[in-house]
This record gives sequence, structure tokens and C-alpha cells, in this order.
Amino acid sequence: MSPVLYNTLTRRKEPLQPLDPGRVKMYCCGVTVYDYSHLGHARCYVVWDTLRRYLTWRGYDVHYVQNFTDIDDKILNRAKAEGSDMKTVAERYTAAYLEDMARLNVLEADDYTYATRTLDGIQRLISELEQKGYAYPANGDVYYAVRKFEGYGKLSGRKLEDMQAGASGRVSGEEAIKHDPFDFALWKGAKEGEPFWESPWGPGRPGWHIECSAMIRDRFGDRIDIHMGGSDLIFPHHENEIAQSEAATGHPLAKVWMHNGMVNVDGEKMSKSLGNFTTIRALLDSENAPDPMALRLFLLQGNYRKPVDFTDESIAAAQNSWHTLQAGLQFGYQWGSQLGWELDSEFAASDITIDRKSALVQAFQVAMDDDLNTAGGLAVLFDLAKELRRARNLLAHTGQADTDADTLRQHWYTLVNLAQVLGLEASPETSEASTGGLSDDEIEALLTQRKDARAAKNFAEGDRIRDLLQAEGVTLIDKPGGVTEWHR
Repeated sequence: MSPVLYNTLTRRKEPLQPLDPGRVKMYCCGVTVYDYSHLGHARCYVVWDTLRRYLTWRGYDVHYVQNFTDIDDKILNRAKAEGSDMKTVAERYTAAYLEDMARLNVLEADDYTYATRTLDGIQRLISELEQKGYAYPANGDVYYAVRKFEGYGKLSGRKLEDMQAGASGRVSGEEAIKHDPFDFALWKGAKEGEPFWESPWGPGRPGWHIECSAMIRDRFGDRIDIHMGGSDLIFPHHENEIAQSEAATGHPLAKVWMHNGMVNVDGEKMSKSLGNFTTIRALLDSENAPDPMALRLFLLQGNYRKPVDFTDESIAAAQNSWHTLQAGLQFGYQWGSQLGWELDSEFAASDITIDRKSALVQAFQVAMDDDLNTAGGLAVLFDLAKELRRARNLLAHTGQADTDADTLRQHWYTLVNLAQVLGLEASPETSEASTGGLSDDEIEALLTQRKDARAAKNFAEGDRIRDLLQAEGVTLIDKPGGVTEWHR
């Protein structure tokens, strides 16, 4: 059975049927590099990274391409404000994006493409559209004639007649030279003080929409299997991509169009105007910042097509959930030797092989095959992590588990393997930073305070210290004779 994916274009779930059997060509609209990436970007690229990981795990040969928009008014405005230039601004925020994604364990694309490096392809595509009657020059600009393309609106479901009825009637300078208010720019004539490139229509720079059409064609040819992006790009960006590419080639641009939902903050859409705008690095560098894996886990807990509500409470819950998974992922490293496992210094989690026919793995696959149901996939991971936690507690209390070592090893292998499919990974060692930064001496000091409080029958204080340590990822085991053992 093939994975089933929701296609925005057809408004239904469809089995994945690549153009070339076994090979999936995926393109994701990337960021406009004028600022640091925000939580909405995190949602988008974590989701599509997970789809890529899953399809690879399922055995497909995946070629994943992502673009950077490095020509844009926002980049130019940032450069002017800084007394800099477009290239400097774009390079700085491209590097920042890659740093932020690495913290969230988002794999780098197989290929990154840039608008500034695709100018020849952009101009060729515009020329083809002009020759076929879909584009026209006007005062140094070139516009796409929307009404020439019969299928316009098929992705978004919008009709030109309805949009025209809601138009304001105001006419700007650009609107005055267009043949139709709905026409959009393929090429923009140069303005004083702005960078430009020479073209058959005079000096200028490309419009935003034509860039993606040309970059896809440059890397893949006329057709791809999956085109991805945020739901805010359905109209006009992806609608215009379809109009441009399909008018030029006569073929559908993508077999499947997939879109992720937006991030809300306390129930409201995240935006700078509302003051609830949060960048990835501001969150991860803040006081009491969540673990990056907890943020990734939070972004995968719900249906990728639905909005997700970012709140302090939801992040705290994700942090607690991550502690559960983290403990399971570290189980083998911490208890393997006691169980007689052979994990040498060259052991790598990526080398693990698992039984694909086991009930747990099948349950994971069934969930993920159903339109990337990461919530269902996570449920399998938590079942495994809780089983390993129970075994860990028995080992800590009694020195032995009630499940045989080979079974526990297979459970751990399965957890590590499936967690990697979701991009959730834990280091072999639990560092002090991962348990709130408490050193062994600090933990021992708190245990002494707790012991003194309990001896003085101040049980409330003893419970407070226990809860404090638990919140820092430290588990206490009270044994007969007043002895308390602990582990991270």
C-alpha cells in the first residue's frame, strides 16, 4: 500500500503515485531572507522535513529541493534601513535560517536554489509566456494575463468574478498600465537606487511568483510529484505558479499540492502588528527556553493541515512529553551494559535495523501512511517509551527487569528508529544542561535538605524538593533505611 496524502488541488486524500516509480520529486517554497525565521517557519519546515524523512523510511528515493527568495522589496527595505545591500542582507539571513533549522533537527535539502542564480531561466520562461500570448510588456514591466489561463483559481477555489465584486475600485500607478486588475508582474522595471539585471524588456528584476516556477523547472524539469508550502501561499503565490508553469508547458506542475496550517499565539494569528511575533532563536535562547526537540514535538502533535495554538501551557506540556521520550531514547545507553548488550564506542543509532513487520512498527506505518498522521505515530513512540520507563524503574529499584534483555533491546531499537523518522533524537549522554543544569553536587545538596526536612516531619518541604528535582529531570527512589537513590 502507498502512503495516502491530502491534495489541496483535488480536495481529497490520494495514494502517492510518483511520476517515476519509487522516486519522489519534492519542492518546498522557502523563506524570503530579510529577517530571522519565526515559529510559522518552524511549523512549515519541520512538517515537510518529517514527510521527507518518512517517505525515505518507506523506501522512496526522495529528491528534496527548497528555494531562497533573495530578491524582494522586504530585503531591499532592510538593506536601506541598515545602510547595507541586498546581497549582504540575504546571505546573513540565509545563514541564520540554516542555523535555526539545524537546532530543530531539520535536514538540509538535497538542493537549495536561489532566485539570483536563476535569472536566465526566469527570463526564458517569461519569454515563452509572452510568445504564447500569456504575458505582455508595459512600460518596462511584464505582466501575466490572468484571464488567458482558463484554469485560474482551481487550487484556491477562488473565482475572478467573486474577487472582482469585492474589489475597492482604487487604481494605483501599476494598476493603470495593466490590461486587467488581476494581472500580476512577471518582470519589474528598474527603480532608481535598486539593483537590476538586463533583460529583453529593459533593466529590472523578476516578480516573486515567476521565481518558483523557473527554479522548479531548472532543477526538475516540467513536472514534480509534490509541491509544499504554508497555507498562506495557496493564493496568490501557488495559484500563480500553476498559471505560469502550466501555460508554458501544457502539463500539470505538480501531482500533489500540500499545505501546512498556521501558528496561532494564544488563539490569535501570529503577526508583528499584534506584538505576538516570536522568532525561533528568540524562543530557544530565552530564559527557561524549551528543548529544541520539545518544540519540534509540539509542532508534530496535531494534524499538519490544521492551525496550531502556541501557548506557555502547550509548550510546557510538550517539554514534559519530550522528557518521557528522551528518557526512552537514552535507555539503551544508560542501562544496556547492565542488560548485557554490546554497544561499542562506534555504535550509531542510524545503523539500527528493526522488524518492519512487528505490531508496533505496523501501527506506526498505518498512522503515518494516513496523510502524515504524526499524532498517531507519536502515540506508538510513547507506548514504547513508557514500557522502557517501567523497565528502567524496575532496574533502578530491584536491579532487574521483568522483561528479557533481547525484548527490551528490540523495543529500544524500534523507539530510536521511529523517533528518527519524526526527527526526534536524544544524545547518548544526559548532560547537565538537559536536566536543568544541576550538577551532581547540587542534586546531592538538595537530597540532604530533603532528608533533613523529612526528619523534622516537614513533609511539605520534602515534597517540594522532590517535585523540584523531578521538574529538572531527576528521579528519586526512596529505599528502606532512609536511603534515597537518584538518576537523571
